[in-house]
Amino acid sequence: MNAQATPPGLADRVREIVADYADLEGPLLPILHEVQAAFGHVPQAALPVIAEALNLTRAEVFGVMTFYHDFRSEPAGRHVLKLCRAEACQASGGDAVAAAVRARLGVDWHGTTRDGAVTLEPVFCLGLCACGPAGMFDGRLLARLDPAAAEALLTEAGA
Repeated sequence: MNAQATPPGLADRVREIVADYADLEGPLLPILHEVQAAFGHVPQAALPVIAEALNLTRAEVFGVMTFYHDFRSEPAGRHVLKLCRAEACQASGGDAVAAAVRARLGVDWHGTTRDGAVTLEPVFCLGLCACGPAGMFDGRLLARLDPAAAEALLTEAGA
């Protein structure tokens, strides 16, 4: 993980989040989701606060955070484009869409454009297997993507 400045009030906000979920059975995932919602990512400085509050090791919290691809350790761009990399989408042209998008944005998977406009992430099924290639742009599902549709989407978003 890259070193980054700790947001002011991070520890206090993380403790508030932990308190909101501490009574749940298995609160770690909801806590990580809420921390990411609050900060746009899960800051490195939040991990020891969560670990201490839940009586876990930092390694346990880090292991869970890094196991799930939805959690990010760095802030995402203003827009997030997720492209399905599962077999059904690859078989219906997903590789061509991915190549076009990566070339257009000049980033690889998990990368963010230099201007901070778009973060590109792989996902391994969006449940649109019959309508592939599939993607998700800022939470909006996209079906039957092709390189031209992806290009139009990125142009519309100002990327």
